[in-house]
Amino acid sequence: MTTASSADTRRDELVERLFGNALGAMDLLCVYLGDRLGMYRALADAGPSTSAELAREAGVNERYAREWLEQQAMTGILEAVDPHASDAERRYAVPAGHDEVLLEGDSLNHMAPMAQLVVACALPIHTVLEAFTTGEGVPYADYGADLHEGQARFTQPMFDNLLATDWLPAVATIHDRLNGDPPARVADVACGLGRSSIAIARGYPKVTVDGIDLDQASIARAQQLLPASGVEGRVAFHCQDAADPELSGRYDLVTIFEALHDMSYPVDVLRTARGLLSDGGCMLVADERTADRFTLDAGDVERLYYGFSVLHCLPVGMVGENAAGTGTVMREDTVRGYAEQAGFADYEVAPIENDFWRFYLLTP
Repeated sequence: MTTASSADTRRDELVERLFGNALGAMDLLCVYLGDRLGMYRALADAGPSTSAELAREAGVNERYAREWLEQQAMTGILEAVDPHASDAERRYAVPAGHDEVLLEGDSLNHMAPMAQLVVACALPIHTVLEAFTTGEGVPYADYGADLHEGQARFTQPMFDNLLATDWLPAVATIHDRLNGDPPARVADVACGLGRSSIAIARGYPKVTVDGIDLDQASIARAQQLLPASGVEGRVAFHCQDAADPELSGRYDLVTIFEALHDMSYPVDVLRTARGLLSDGGCMLVADERTADRFTLDAGDVERLYYGFSVLHCLPVGMVGENAAGTGTVMREDTVRGYAEQAGFADYEVAPIENDFWRFYLLTP
């Protein structure tokens, strides 16, 4: 039985919690401003700066810069070097260690893209509100460039640091084929901005990679990034349906990284991917590492997944008639069922260790 005192305690705890959440939300939104406007970079390059100096370096208005600097110092993201100085003379700096989190795009600790993803998820919030009542989906394009740019920035350190050095070598059949002859061909389906495609080609100098995606904006951006990659002769990006008959049977490996749960028709996608494989080929799917079933103690990472699912992944996976509506929290049994329906003969969880993703090895 709930007593009045216990109800009051729960009330007060929720008030405190939501107030803290509001502080965190404001922090993320202000991080987004500092990241996208280059204010962190300007401050790190110039050293301790006043608001006027930062405004000149970053090309922003001084009054806005001053308010942002004060907010960042109060919340502990930036340091006020001389907090008792006047507003005009006070200097601010990026603390040691925070520079990696805010600025180092190749670090596994780079968190600025998380702010970009949160902003992207909130962008079509009124369309999501309507979708809750109609049961329809929200097109991927409605989330804007911040979604695909933020996702690419967030996953790039994992692809650059882990994909060809830890993940693929853990699966001997894949690693050996990518190093072998004749040179292997890889189809990176739902490649987004192509960071995974480029990482595979860099790690395996013999292979050629086709990055395939239906989102025109993502492919256009991937094609812009390719010339500076060093592997432009072995990677190509295509805004194309993977079900195109001309692609059938051409690939030794097909990959899908953190995208299957977003797809309205995942079984059809897996069936199409199976058709891309040549004799002896296989498929590697990476998606969120979730608990085996719904449980209240699944942890903060799964809590984060549910947030992204409600705001983005489920809505985009509800687009179309009879859409699967999988959502971010895709259980292992769900993937197994999708693979079986798609006609794969063998399914196993690959022996790849990662805190955030689980890897599935599918063979025809």
